[in-house]
Amino acid sequence: MLAGARKAAYAEESAEVEVLFANMEKLKGLTKKIQGSLNRLEASGKSVQDAISPIYGSTQRLQITNRNVDRILEAIDRMREPLDQSGQEERVIRSDPRKTGIRQYISSLDRATKALRGLKRSNLKASQNTVEELTQLLQYGSKQLEFVFRETLQEDARPVEPLHYITKGSLEWTIRFEQKILNFSGIQFPTIPEDKLSRLNMINTHVARASIETSQSAVNYPTAKAFSEVRGEYIMNSLRNLAAASVATARKTNADIYRAGTNGIGTYSTALEGMVLAEWNGITQVFAQDEQSRVCLSTCQSAVREYSRTLRDLDKHIKENIVTDCFLAFEIIDIVEALLGRMRSKVTVLEQPLRDAVKPIRDTAKSSLQRLLDDAKVRVQNTNVLPQDGAAIAATSDILSVLQTLSSYMRPLSTVLASLGEKGWSLPSSPTASTHSAPSLKSLDISGDSNELFALYAADMLEELLKALESRARLLHKTSSVQGVFMSNNVALIERAIRSPELSSQLAGVAPRVEAWRKKATQKYLDAWKEPSSQLLDVQYTARQRPPSGNPNDSAAIVKALGSKEKDAIKEKFKNFNASFDELVARHKTYKMEREVRATLSREVQAIIEPLYGRFWDRYHEVDKGKGKYVKYDKQTLSTTLAGLA
Repeated sequence: MLAGARKAAYAEESAEVEVLFANMEKLKGLTKKIQGSLNRLEASGKSVQDAISPIYGSTQRLQITNRNVDRILEAIDRMREPLDQSGQEERVIRSDPRKTGIRQYISSLDRATKALRGLKRSNLKASQNTVEELTQLLQYGSKQLEFVFRETLQEDARPVEPLHYITKGSLEWTIRFEQKILNFSGIQFPTIPEDKLSRLNMINTHVARASIETSQSAVNYPTAKAFSEVRGEYIMNSLRNLAAASVATARKTNADIYRAGTNGIGTYSTALEGMVLAEWNGITQVFAQDEQSRVCLSTCQSAVREYSRTLRDLDKHIKENIVTDCFLAFEIIDIVEALLGRMRSKVTVLEQPLRDAVKPIRDTAKSSLQRLLDDAKVRVQNTNVLPQDGAAIAATSDILSVLQTLSSYMRPLSTVLASLGEKGWSLPSSPTASTHSAPSLKSLDISGDSNELFALYAADMLEELLKALESRARLLHKTSSVQGVFMSNNVALIERAIRSPELSSQLAGVAPRVEAWRKKATQKYLDAWKEPSSQLLDVQYTARQRPPSGNPNDSAAIVKALGSKEKDAIKEKFKNFNASFDELVARHKTYKMEREVRATLSREVQAIIEPLYGRFWDRYHEVDKGKGKYVKYDKQTLSTTLAGLA
């Protein structure tokens, strides 16, 4: 049974295999048919390709040609556009910018410039004439703008009177113990109106850009040059009268010491500062930041040159009158330094030109210190007649006035002394000194040493003065007493000046040196009193028996113990003392003495004479037996007489 089932299964599988083989035979036949169809299709496609290939190539070439034609037409349109635009912009550019409107006019110029740039890039011969015409049109337009720029500037370029604006401003005095500085605030010099500044800015921006594009100088392009010329002339013309006034007020009508503020340079400097700051305000609104300093320098250089020329004229005047007018040099230094300090935060480009302008004045101020020292000697040495009453001479007061006047310029004086260094005022000037640059800011710092340097300088001047006075006194005064009075009077003036408010803080250290001269002068006067003093000295013999009374000052006993020759000698001493004392007292009263000198000398004389006379009188007044023939003064009378010397 199993075998039958297995046979049936085999039979079924065999039938399926036969069906499979039959299908494979059919597939082979179908494949052959498909391959034949493909072969026929390939042959047909090749025939079609061979037929249409020439047509396709022609079509591609036609497409390329078409695109090239389109591009040529576009290029022609682009070339025609500047030509068409040139005609459109010419009408605007040929018109008046003020009527057209600056903004619209500049926009038209910009469009024409762009068109010109396109024509130049095309580099076609056919457009060369148009390039030239458009270039000329742009040049004409730029000239029109430059004319409007300059005309706008000239509308506000009429010279002004600076004094009017200075007096309108508020004037503040900043007074310190050692310096007086004029600080002007609130001065508003006229500026270009805001609407015009805006117009000038638009024009300048366009012209500056055009100058760079055309490779012109970026330093001196037309609007910058016009601004410098117009506004520079305006500043210089406005300040011309003040420059002349500064020189005119320097002319001397007498030989007095220069008084601070009497020269016009302070007003001139203030006006220059005010006008420069006003101009800087306009420059910052018209020009780009990187151009502002350059334009400011070129605008103000004429005014600064005129200022420098004025300082040179003043310097010449100071040198011709250096002893009396050197103080003007210190005042100018102070004015310029203060001006630079105020301008430094805004306009730095003018700092070096102004420093160069004041440098000759600074050099003159340096040399004046040595000249003042020399003058202290020469002025006394040229005095051929001294007061016979021992009065101080005018030269001393004059020289003390110099020191007091110098002390009122402590700020600039300190910078000059610092640049010279200790004792530098006594050194000969270096032949190359004038080639050195102006002192740096470090050398201009005012330190605690400034008073010390001034004290050293003042001590040198006073020393030279006193030496010269002593030399002239020895030559022209024959007696030591009048020499002593003369020197004491001059020393008293010096001591009084040292204690004055102007000099007390700076010259406190000089007092001991002057005191030494005072003592020397006092001793010189006291030398004359040695003669009466010598008459009051006697010889005592200790081996002799003491007076019976036991009182060493018992005049009667002492005189009784003397021999006749000794009594005669004592009488002669009283007689000589009286003559010498009376002569000196009379002479003392003829002398002209300063109040403190008379008090000092009388006190010194009394301190010497009164004790000696009192002792001598106690011992020997009985030699006269009260007759007054030899003993003219008793102790009280002598004391009263000495007190009357004061």
